[in-house]
Amino acid sequence: MTEGITGSTVPRRQLGRNLRDLRNRSMLTVRTAAAELEWSEPKLWRIESGRTSLRSLDVEAMCRIYGAPPDLTEALMGLAKETKARGWWHSYGDVIPEGFHVYFGLEEAASHLAVYQSELVPGLLQTEHYARTLIRADNPGVDDAEIERRVHVRIARQALLTRVTAAPVLSMVLNEAVLRRPIGGTPVMLRQLERLRDRCELPTVSIRVVPFVVGLHHSAMSGPFVILRFPRNGTGQETEPPTVYIEGFTGALYLDKPREIERYTTAFTHTWESALDETASAELITRVAKELAQ
Repeated sequence: MTEGITGSTVPRRQLGRNLRDLRNRSMLTVRTAAAELEWSEPKLWRIESGRTSLRSLDVEAMCRIYGAPPDLTEALMGLAKETKARGWWHSYGDVIPEGFHVYFGLEEAASHLAVYQSELVPGLLQTEHYARTLIRADNPGVDDAEIERRVHVRIARQALLTRVTAAPVLSMVLNEAVLRRPIGGTPVMLRQLERLRDRCELPTVSIRVVPFVVGLHHSAMSGPFVILRFPRNGTGQETEPPTVYIEGFTGALYLDKPREIERYTTAFTHTWESALDETASAELITRVAKELAQ
């Protein structure tokens, strides 16, 4: 069967990663695991590399052999049901439990993140207080302990920007409105603007701001998005296809068709070129902070 016909690569890749990690944690080799499952080694390799869809019953069998806990087994079985989808919309709390963060696995594996945000500071650059304000507003009625757990998860993700081994390159474009919207009040926003200035100093992070005077630009029509690209192998080929991630109000959309990637790449490139350069963007962040502090 031609690869890609069975649907989006995103759930297949994420499922394969998790199953591979489970096998490694159970100290089973590919040969041993394949023998236990009565499969060929190439079949197991295709599953772990995200090259084939998988039945939920097969996932259940793998999880049982690997000693996976029930909640993770349930999540992976739900993910398996999505591997035949032609386009993939992950609706939280549907077949895949909300606590199973598909995007985090993609983010951890990416070598380059191209981000456009029109309204809010992206999670990778949020301060704890800014993140808490957003999470509490988005989860009315949720108790404080759960709010703090979600804040911790969001802040913990940021470690990938400073990790010693293969930190991803982050290219980020922010609409000027992101800087001027006082989320959480003045003290919270001042600390957030300071965080943005600090992150500008990281060698793998580039932040540009699109000022209001630019007017209409490509990403103003697309809305916020992230383009994830992955490491290349020894022959220069991408180890995984690029993916566009769009977070919606009730779920997340993952796009990986070439024409979709091309269109979002074009939008990001044009927006990046329309924005202030990194130096001028840092100066604007500083100026907005000074105005806010007055």
